[in-house]
Amino acid sequence: MEGYRSLHDRDGIPALENLSVVLVAPRNPLNIGAAARAMANFGFPDLRLVDAYRVAADEARSGPHAGQVLKDSRDFPTLAEAVADSTLVIGTTSAHKRDVNLTIESLETAALAVKRHNGPVSLLFGSEKFGLSNEDMTHCHWLVRIPTVEGATSMNLGQAVAVTLYELIRDNPRSDLAPAGLLDELVARLYEALQLSGYVHTDNVIEKLRRLSRRMQLREHDAVMWLGMIRQILWKLKSEN
Repeated sequence: MEGYRSLHDRDGIPALENLSVVLVAPRNPLNIGAAARAMANFGFPDLRLVDAYRVAADEARSGPHAGQVLKDSRDFPTLAEAVADSTLVIGTTSAHKRDVNLTIESLETAALAVKRHNGPVSLLFGSEKFGLSNEDMTHCHWLVRIPTVEGATSMNLGQAVAVTLYELIRDNPRSDLAPAGLLDELVARLYEALQLSGYVHTDNVIEKLRRLSRRMQLREHDAVMWLGMIRQILWKLKSEN
């Protein structure tokens, strides 16, 4: 399959034992089993259950199709204990905005960040009915949202785990993102061009341009091309003054 990275060739992908999938308050044994199956499919063995419905957890583990991931899963009474060893905690949400002071990143951006992170990572998935609570999210560094169509934003728990883990193990076509230094040079030259053109008339323009350059997720060769065009515009503006 094009874009798929073999599990035997995982350069740039976090060590399997460094990434944990954390299910918070799961209630359905079928969903727990589906999440564990997805983890086994993509080679991630560490499943942690927080405040799981006991009957559902026991039924999932004792089922005829329970795999090793499910049998080796660990129970935690609180989310704080489940993520205590993690240096990066990422929560998942189906909402575009939540009443929390957290950034919501795209799945692609989150996958790149996880791949570059050297320490233990926890991916949090909330209960089937309510998702992660605001209190759960206070344990997160930021949130990630799987892009879905309007009117059908909520995904089945097992599906959400599968989609997220697939993004982690596949070759990302945007792994050649422009380095920060190149983006800063692009912002500086664009700001200079805007000043010469008389466009700059608001405060904090540099900060706004810098944030915009990061949101655009430019590839390195695209950033170089834009920088070249802006330099040409600068040359023309300066020659006319």
